[in-house]
Amino acid sequence: MSDAAKQADSGIEITGVMKPGYDAILSSEALAFLADLERRFGTRRRELLAARAERQKRFDAGELPDFLASTKDIREGDWKVAPIPKDLLDRRVEITGPVDNRKMVINALNSGAQSYMTDFEDAAAPTWDNMIGGQINVRDYWDGDIGFREPSSGKSYEVIDKPATLIVRPRGWHLDEAHLRIDGQPMSGSLFDFGLAFFHNAKKQIAKGSGPYFYLPKMESHLEARLWNDVFEHAQKQLGVKNGSIKVTVLIETLPAAFEMHEILYELRQHIVGLNCGRWDYIFSYIKRLGKNPNYILPDRAQVVMGNAFLNAYSLLLVKTCHERGAFAMGGMAAQIPVKGNEEANLAAFNKVRADKEREAGNGHDGTWVAHPDLVAVAMEVFGKLSGPNQLSRQRQDVNVGQAELIEPHKGERTEEGMRECCRVGVQYIEAWLGGRGAVPLYNLMEDAATAEISRTQIWQWIYHGATLSDGRKVTPEFFNEVLADEMDSLRKTLGETVWTKGHFDAAIKLFSEMTTAEDCPEFLTLPAYDLLLEQGY
Repeated sequence: MSDAAKQADSGIEITGVMKPGYDAILSSEALAFLADLERRFGTRRRELLAARAERQKRFDAGELPDFLASTKDIREGDWKVAPIPKDLLDRRVEITGPVDNRKMVINALNSGAQSYMTDFEDAAAPTWDNMIGGQINVRDYWDGDIGFREPSSGKSYEVIDKPATLIVRPRGWHLDEAHLRIDGQPMSGSLFDFGLAFFHNAKKQIAKGSGPYFYLPKMESHLEARLWNDVFEHAQKQLGVKNGSIKVTVLIETLPAAFEMHEILYELRQHIVGLNCGRWDYIFSYIKRLGKNPNYILPDRAQVVMGNAFLNAYSLLLVKTCHERGAFAMGGMAAQIPVKGNEEANLAAFNKVRADKEREAGNGHDGTWVAHPDLVAVAMEVFGKLSGPNQLSRQRQDVNVGQAELIEPHKGERTEEGMRECCRVGVQYIEAWLGGRGAVPLYNLMEDAATAEISRTQIWQWIYHGATLSDGRKVTPEFFNEVLADEMDSLRKTLGETVWTKGHFDAAIKLFSEMTTAEDCPEFLTLPAYDLLLEQGY
């Protein structure tokens, strides 16, 4: 344990290796701040996670998610969120990426996007070094000291005079930070990420005319939003920061949260500036929450597109809800990335991004996400045509979306090739994650953890129901394992024996297979995968 930890509190235990510079992040004062957050709010977090599990039992028994009768007055009430800060009024293009890669952080800040979500969550594998290294990067940025020289090329990277507005995404409520134990229990990853970023930077951010801005992932209810709001009020008071200085955007990336968008905005109304369509995790959540219901079996992932069925309904309802409350409605990620050396494929990728952004702008979204700096200009072609920096004035009162529309399944085929793609992408993503990488380019798409989650839950659902493919064959565990083995044999030959043996493929295959053939759909693959990271000493 470091001297800082000993000084802070005898109930604090750091199990991660304390490398040079880590003491400045994990100072005695910062650790005391973190311990206070965990002791005040950790029990409520665990109770809310238990409530998710209880609700899932009802879904598995056939109950369908619906709007809450108990909060009808909030949905029908006349209220607005607090005013939006100046540097968040124009978010037409946002770029995202992992916080741990310093060069990528600088490139994102310099990309020309209006804002940049730096990610401690799905685009970053939560190794100790990644999480603390990310905090160092965020601190150094606000200290004006994030310059970087690439060792291999000697090239220098510096942040431009007018960079993107920085927004931090902490981990979701379900994730722990096992390297910091408070009174014998692992700390909440959410509170750890938020707490350190806020403690070290909030006053500097405010002094520079910005503020402590966050993206909040994977919430499933307004009660989880209420917990975040209570955390914010307490944290601001502890640091002597004006209440409401924290501003957040909430990702609506779970099916239950789509039925509580008004309520989530209401609970966070002093701190929230918008909601975002986290489409990939939303597909994963849809499968997971309705997975045992035979009426909601989805086709191949490639056919579950934003313009149709439950995804289209959720996009439209999000725009209507946000604009009614004076909040931004952010579009989601187009995962395409530039294809080097192939102009035809590159043009096709750019055209897909452009079409996706035109759909979002047409629906009324105020901005959108891209995964690569080269796509900022493509997205801006579309959102730059708006009459102003946002579309808050578009109320979309013509939209009528109810329970039926929000759970309407996509139509399409289930194919063996769809299964094979899930196997290839899912295993390769998990393998990279186990090696410490959370943002992984695969088959000309930038993938994060949601990719592997969709891949394994889609096949799990097909196996659970014994679904038939378009050619009439039934999906069984045996058939899946045959396909998986065949795909992995091909992948091993393609990558070569050296790459295979140096990687984490055996562990990734085992985890993917076990979760895909489990009797019940496991909540998150990142939970057992995190245990594997810890076993490796990460």
